[in-house]
Amino acid sequence: MRKIVLVLITLLAIGFKAQDFKAFQFYNKSGKEINTGKMIKSLLDYDVILFGEFHNNSINHWLQLRLTEALFEKNKNLILGAEMFERDNQSGLNQYLSGKLDAKKLKDSVRLWNNFTTDYQPLLDFAKSKKLEFIATNIPRKFASQVAKQGLESLNQLPDSDKINIAKLPINVTLETPGYPEMKAMMGDHADEMKVMNFVAAQAVKDATMAESILKSWTSGKLFVHYNGNYHSKEYGGIFWYLKKANPSLKVAVISLVESESKDLSFPKKDFVPTEFNLILPSDMTKTY
Repeated sequence: MRKIVLVLITLLAIGFKAQDFKAFQFYNKSGKEINTGKMIKSLLDYDVILFGEFHNNSINHWLQLRLTEALFEKNKNLILGAEMFERDNQSGLNQYLSGKLDAKKLKDSVRLWNNFTTDYQPLLDFAKSKKLEFIATNIPRKFASQVAKQGLESLNQLPDSDKINIAKLPINVTLETPGYPEMKAMMGDHADEMKVMNFVAAQAVKDATMAESILKSWTSGKLFVHYNGNYHSKEYGGIFWYLKKANPSLKVAVISLVESESKDLSFPKKDFVPTEFNLILPSDMTKTY
């Protein structure tokens, strides 16, 4: 009987070991697993880090905070910035960082995403506690919406007081930018060409504005960590493309994301263009909205 029990225990232990679930896995550009310590050491050699995200993935946001904390331990010269804050709200953001606004008044002063409290306030509070700059990099959403409806040229009619919250005009929009042909394809073969290009231009004006915001805030010796939707930097498109056009010598690392149904979170084999670091997350991870 004792032998049978021991055998059962051994079999159960093997079974549990086989069911080794992962919450995340980082890979380098070659598709090899990399631990966070080695990745952080490598990231310290860059000028800008574009950390992609799926806006509602809880592990994604937790990793953004933990990676930022770890980078700060090694380099105090961090600047943080995010797509989720718009340029014309920088003043309100600064007041919160300096302690002049509390969290309640911040919500009354700044346009915040619905998942701000769970997903972005921890990053903002970290910047506040360490007295770091946190840059509102994105174009005000009403202007991006205007481009989608009326085209990029409509921005020329805005007063200078509005144009300061947008990347310098004219903005180069081209389907040579990675990701934009995919957007065009999403509209279908029979979509009106002007509507398609306005749709792409609305994305481009966001990417160009975020890139310009980063460049205006970054100085040599600093490390700018930027949080943005994965689509804004995957495959070296979007923000990355505009950064390198403006400053080819800038060292930019992209962290790209994939949600996977595989339990071992293996590296994608098809339809995936890897960047410096690639984060694989379980597709069934708890969502924040």
